[in-house]
This record gives sequence, structure tokens and C-alpha cells, in this order.
Amino acid sequence: MKISETWLRELVDPPGGRDELVQRLTMAGLKIESVEPVAGTFTDVVVAQVKNVKRHPDAEKLSVCVVWDGSAELQVVCGAPNVRAGLVTAFARVGAALPGDVKIGRSKLRGVESHGMLCSAAELGIGDDADGIMELHGDYRPGMPLREALKLDDVSVDIELTPNRGDCLSLRGIAREAGVLFEMGVGQVDCAPIAATIADTFPVRLEDGAGCPRYLGRVIRGVNPSAQTPTWMKERLRRAGLRSIDPVVDVTNYVMVELGQPMHAFDLAVLKDAVVVRRARSGETLLLLDGREVALDSETLLITDGNGPIAIAGVMGGERSGISSGTSNVFLECAFFAPRAIAGTARRYGLQTDASQRFERGVDHGLQFAAMERATALLLDIVGGEPGPVVDTASRQHLPQARSIELRRTRLDLYVGEPTDPDEVSRTFERLEFQPQLERSDDDVWSISVPSHRFDMEREVDLIEEVCRVRGYHRIPVRMPTTRLELGRLPLDETPRGTLKRLLAGLGYQEAITYSFIDPMLSDLLDPGATTVSLTNPMSQDMSQMRTTLWPGLIKTLIANASRQQMRVRVFELGRCFQHVANELTQPIMLGGVLWGDRLPENWTNERASVDFFDLKGDVERVLEHAGFASVDYRNADDPVLHPGQSATIWNGETELGRLGRLHPELEHRLDLKAPVFLFELDGQKMLAHRHPGHRPISRYPSVRRDLSLELNADVPAAAVRTCLEATLGDALGDFRLFDVYHGEGIDSNKKSIAVGLTLQNHSRTLTDTDINALIDAAVSALERDLGARRR
Repeated sequence: MKISETWLRELVDPPGGRDELVQRLTMAGLKIESVEPVAGTFTDVVVAQVKNVKRHPDAEKLSVCVVWDGSAELQVVCGAPNVRAGLVTAFARVGAALPGDVKIGRSKLRGVESHGMLCSAAELGIGDDADGIMELHGDYRPGMPLREALKLDDVSVDIELTPNRGDCLSLRGIAREAGVLFEMGVGQVDCAPIAATIADTFPVRLEDGAGCPRYLGRVIRGVNPSAQTPTWMKERLRRAGLRSIDPVVDVTNYVMVELGQPMHAFDLAVLKDAVVVRRARSGETLLLLDGREVALDSETLLITDGNGPIAIAGVMGGERSGISSGTSNVFLECAFFAPRAIAGTARRYGLQTDASQRFERGVDHGLQFAAMERATALLLDIVGGEPGPVVDTASRQHLPQARSIELRRTRLDLYVGEPTDPDEVSRTFERLEFQPQLERSDDDVWSISVPSHRFDMEREVDLIEEVCRVRGYHRIPVRMPTTRLELGRLPLDETPRGTLKRLLAGLGYQEAITYSFIDPMLSDLLDPGATTVSLTNPMSQDMSQMRTTLWPGLIKTLIANASRQQMRVRVFELGRCFQHVANELTQPIMLGGVLWGDRLPENWTNERASVDFFDLKGDVERVLEHAGFASVDYRNADDPVLHPGQSATIWNGETELGRLGRLHPELEHRLDLKAPVFLFELDGQKMLAHRHPGHRPISRYPSVRRDLSLELNADVPAAAVRTCLEATLGDALGDFRLFDVYHGEGIDSNKKSIAVGLTLQNHSRTLTDTDINALIDAAVSALERDLGARRR
């Protein structure tokens, strides 16, 4: 909601200046989004009148004008297409300074002297219109400073309103709030009744009284189609964020901004039979004022005549019945539409209008008569005409009913935090135009009659909020709560989430919290074949499915960081996924992470290198060790999302703990990722489970290490070697280390050489050379038999 400060101060002029006004409105819940000047900075620009215009002798598109600036007639060369004799416009004298550091001096254009410049609105920072020079309509005397004439030392205040404050979508509503906050009287808009001078009416019928409980109509004949909207009205509309269209439409928009009542004007000459308010029928379409033709659904409330739809009620009118340059007879509409009937209509048709914004939030159901009289008076003053009587067509059983809400002082004091003054409370509601009545003075219980413009008041707490915000939230005392808190309990078999997150943060990861709603395209790429849950009413198409894995959100986070020149990305997330298992929807907690880019932060002591599979595996092993899984198996992963040669599933016995690996190169290419991406995903519940550490006695006898160099098939994993040795050597094997892998010269291309270190130890005696040799021989025999290994 945008308003002009100057216009606001015509109704209420609080002391203290602009900053205090902005601060008080914001603290009362009317957040000021911005305060913008309504014009650029310029000097020595005055109102002037063009006396004479003739064609430039040496330039077809230039005109030589004689301009009266209130003190002298000056020759000015102008290229504007709309310059003409008699036009009142803006004139920058010689020596004037315009926005953009433009200085005006005497000049020659194609050999003709020019003493100054006739200005467009864009050149003065008064709007975006650069197609011609400004046209001033109204009582503007040549020589008047333009800033003074148009009151340009003004600002446009943009107020961000919460959906419940539809009563503030008007100048009068904002003025009412300012008057309450500053304890001042508020001027009233002149809405005096306009007597009918003709008896003409146009019939109206309500077929949907619930959707439109009241519809006022008035015929105005003989309006002047060539009349111009006065400049003062154009300026007020511009400062409210609306552009001028034509005088009749401008008046309806002006009343909407001023009073908060959207209105619409139809060309009476094209209306047939009667205006009927009803729901759309099958197959009906409407060509809107913006030039789009829409197919109407059965939920849409329409304004129609004998030839079909002429407007979407409360949203936008149709082109067929719109005001045009030839309109001389007008049918003026002023209606109250129920918010439920309008809610969502504009969105269904891809529209967002000022009228729909107000009707969806709720318009004062007692405002229509005043708005009709105000609009009529303005129209008669600008375009003339003969008004007929106002015809009120209403479904009175559907009109909102007056409401009263009880407010208990004891409840109010509880929320405020200190005793309140009953007289102050009563004055607050009176200034808000409520009608407070102290029912029981001994208990201080008020019966508050809610005014028609405050349709958001439903319960006692709503009234308490009004008292608090008008009184000032800063005046509510700050007290620490006093309550008995029991000590928290932490199960011994559960690890706090924060502990797991701090571990990953210590490994250089940052936590990401991504949406559970994901793009179906990413879901198909990163979990092909999964049964997903689709949302019935998604916020957007790219957030229409529930995630089955954490990877889509993490990949989007990676892409966002990479596109912002981040060279090293490590992120993790601990959250729920939504998976179908045995035809049932489960919500497991998963722990996922992504590594990408440089291994170490950029530093003069570090050589630049990219992360690889073993950086990923090392981080995952730290997490597994923390969760109590000191020994796990890595098995080949048959996963279409991961690189077939750099991926694995993680097992603890016959329990799968998760997976890790590099993203498949084809997916990296499709996602436009310039470097390899490494990911992991673990069973979050198992990572949070606290496994009690086991222990075994430390042997008192010395250990001995023996190294074995083995040649075996290239596809035999090191884990198989370890498993074979553990099974053969049993408790005698204290430790197993893989410390070398070799491919190349001297080794068959289908083979590899590995070197392992075995730490041997006995818990009851010192091992002799004979014992050690026997163990090594048994180990080599088992490796040859089970894995086809050969000792080198």
C-alpha cells in the first residue's frame, strides 16, 4: 500500500516530523517498507504556457515555440510530439539544474536559438513518461515554481500490511491509525449525498447473494468524453503506485485509494437488459481489460448482462463494457463482495489487481454508500453529467452482522504484564472507532462493539493485541519468566544430534537445511525408480514432490555455491526423507553430505588439489567410528546414480548403513558441474544410536609385525584379504594394515600387488619364531586357497 505523505497530512498532521510518523506506524504493526521522494532534485523549473508553435525551418521533427514563463516570452526549440499552443507544461529556465546533473543553458538547435527546455515527466524524475512534455491540467499559473505547484517536496510511503489489516488499504485507514497513535482528531473525506437530477436507473439482480450481499448502481448521463483528469489527481494516483488511464477510471481508482472501496464503471450504452451477479456457467469466456481472453470456471463470481459476462467480480472488468474515448453515459458500480467468494480467483487466472487485493482481505461492508457519493461528486466536477438515484440491491441475510466481544481487565493485565488504566483502555477503543461499554465496573469487563471496517476482530485476544500495539509494545515491561524446570533426560542409547553435527562441522562441513519438497526432475535423476509422494497443492512445480533422499537438496545447495564462485564446498544435512517400504510410507532420518572442489582452503603452504573418493571415505569413517561402527565392510554398489568404479555400500554384518561415492559423470554433465562431486548418505537413526564401547584386555606380552607382499586378481577387494586373515589368525591378529597397492611393470594387467602389515600377539605367552612362522604359513595358505593370491 503506497500513500503520499502530503495527502495523508491533509487528514491528520502529526507533530514530530516524518521519521517519528514512520517509526510509530511501524511499531504499531504497519511496517514501512520504503520512503521514496516523488520527484527528482531540480531547480528553477516553473509552470509555463506555450503561446505559439511553428515548424523548425531545418528539422522536420523539431518545433519552435514561444513560451510564457510568467515574466517573459521566450523562444524554445522542442522535439516533443505533443507540444501545442495553449498547453500548460513544465519549463526549465536557463540556469536550471535537472536530475542527472543536467544543466540548462542557451543553445542553438539546427541554427535556431533555444532559451530553456520544455520538460517531460521522466526528465524531472516525476514518473517514467518520456514520450512527450508534461501536460498540466488545472489551475496552474505560469511562473509558479513547479515543486510548489505540484507539491513535489513529498514522499511516497510504501507500507507492508499483514493480511488481516485490510482496513489499512486506504488513505483513510492509515490516517485513522496515525490519529490513534498520536491521539489526534482525523479529518473526514467529504462524502455528502449527491441529489439525483434524472430518474434513470439500470436494473440489477443478485443470483448469488452469499457472494455479493450488496450491489449499488448509479447511472450518470452526459459525461464529457474529452475531459482530462486534473494533474493533482494524476499525481496522487502516481504516488499511490497507480497510473492515470482516463477521468472516469481515475476517479474510481482515486476513491479506492482514498477510502478503500474498489469500484468499477461500465459504458451504459453497451449494457443489455440488466446487471446480474452470478457464478460462471460452463463454456463461458471473458475478454479482460488487459486484452487476455480467459475460460471461466464454475467457482468464479461474475458480473453479467443480457449478452454474457462483463467482469470478474472484485478482480477485473471486461473489454466489451469498459470505458472508452466515446463513452458519454456511465453505469457506476459499488459493491460488497464476500472475501470467501473472491479469495483465490485472481490467482487462478494469473491476475493480481488492487481490487482483488482489497476484496480478498475484506472491505468495509458499511462503506459503499459513502464511496458512491464521493465518486459521483468527483465525476461531476471533472467530466460533468447528470446523476440518477443510487439503487441499492442487497441480500440482507448475507450481510455481515454487528458483533460485540467481551474484554476482561484481568485477562488484559495478564498479557500486558502490569495493571492497566480502565479509562486509557476505553479511550484507546474510542479512538479506534470501537464502541466500548464498561458492563461490570467491579470486575472491569468491557463489551466492545466492533466497527464494520475491523472484520479481523473475532476474539478477546484480538482486542488485547489492539490495546498493546496502540499503547506501544516498548511499554510492556520485560520480565524473566519464573517456572519450575525439570532436568532434561538423555537416553544412554542415544547420541544428541548436536554432537553429531559438531563432529561434521569439525571435519569442515557446514550444515544445510533444505526443503523437503523437491523438483521431480531432480528426484528422477538422483533416485530413479523411487515411489514418490506428490503434493496436492504445491507452492510451485519445482517443489511438488517429497524427497526420498537428501541428495537433491544438497546438490541444489552445491550448484548455488558453485555458481557464486565458491571453490570448496562441504555441506551436510540431517533430516527426514519420505520413502515407500512394503507399500507403507516411512519417514526415516538420514544423514547426507556432499564434497566438491578443493581439498584444502587456499593457502600459500598448500598445493592445490581436488577432493577424491578417499577424502570422502575418510570423513565417513570418522562418522561411523563416532557412532560405534569401528569395523565395517565396503561392498560394490550397483547404483545408477554413482560412478561404478568409485562407489560402495557400507555394511555392518548384514545391516546396511548407507552408501558413498562419486556422482555418475553423466549426471555431473547434465547438472553442469565442472568438477567431480562426492556424496554420502547414511542411516541417520543408526548414526544417532549410542553404541556402548567394548573392550578387551591388553596383552602383557610383546607383539611382532610381519609384512606380506601379495599378488592377486585386480578385482579382489582389500576387505576380502582382511576378512580371510581375521578368520584364519583369529585372536592372534592384533592389527591389519594395507600400506601399498601397485599396478604396472612386472605385474600382469589383470593383477595387482598389495602389501599388508600384520601385528601378531598372544594374550597368554610370548610368540616364538616357530609360532610366528606357522601363523604366516597358515595365512598365506588361506589366501592362496580362498582368494587365489600368490606371495611375492
